[in-house]
Amino acid sequence: MLERLNQALDHLEACLDQEVDMAEVARIAAVSEYHFRRMFSALAGMPLTVYVRRRRMTLAGAEVLAGEPTLLDVAVRYGYGSGEAFARAFRSVHGIGPGEARRTGAVLSAQPRMSFRVVVEGSTTMRYRIVEKESFQVVGRKARVPLVHEGLNAAAAAHVQSLDERAIVRMKELGDREPEGVLSAVVYLTDSREEGAEADYWVGVVTGPEVVAEELDALDVPAGTWAVFDNHGPYPSALQELWRDVFTQWFPSNRYTTRPGPELLRTRPVEIGAETNSQLWIPVERGNGSAGA
Repeated sequence: MLERLNQALDHLEACLDQEVDMAEVARIAAVSEYHFRRMFSALAGMPLTVYVRRRRMTLAGAEVLAGEPTLLDVAVRYGYGSGEAFARAFRSVHGIGPGEARRTGAVLSAQPRMSFRVVVEGSTTMRYRIVEKESFQVVGRKARVPLVHEGLNAAAAAHVQSLDERAIVRMKELGDREPEGVLSAVVYLTDSREEGAEADYWVGVVTGPEVVAEELDALDVPAGTWAVFDNHGPYPSALQELWRDVFTQWFPSNRYTTRPGPELLRTRPVEIGAETNSQLWIPVERGNGSAGA
């Protein structure tokens, strides 16, 4: 899969001076566009759209400083219909407008061209199983929180603390299928997985699609395939490391790809740094081609 991802990046690089067809980029990688965007964000630490803009502005910056084409010519070359739109994008990357950069010969930022490889450290054994589930609901309470890659997510913790005892009791009464007990569900609002990106964070239980609980929120989840990872380690660092390893090591070496849906996490709340058992559920589908291709 890594070879195909890198072939897709080669194609993307060749299209920076024109409109990039992300569906075609994903086709070269032999995955869905959804999975390609998620994999890129997890591996690169930034959304695909941000990388494309930074690469374009890196190349545009070199042409701006060269002083030969007009600024409008540079803008049009990299897909901007007006000088104003180009100037805004240029400033967002370099911190200075293209006209001022050309006049002063400013030092500009550069986004290096990326390629991917997997470094297998061999320090963690991933225990997983593949589960087929019928449609279900997550019934509980939700809040919008920023993503945090290391350490405690204060917004998520505050949401958990805000739950009243009556709501928790009602959730436990309704939960009747795997994964059992009170759990969390994360619904990503964009393809970005960078620090600070927002997501809907649910605390609830898994119930049948026919259950009605008017005093609680409900998230409908269609039938599909799930990769289930068991984890044991200090909270929350072991979970954050597991999520990273799933996307940087497990997906590139397996024939499954992500599909739209919430990520489910069942864990027992403990003090920061204490050992705990957890279970991570990620919606997946069978991909095309061989795992190592």
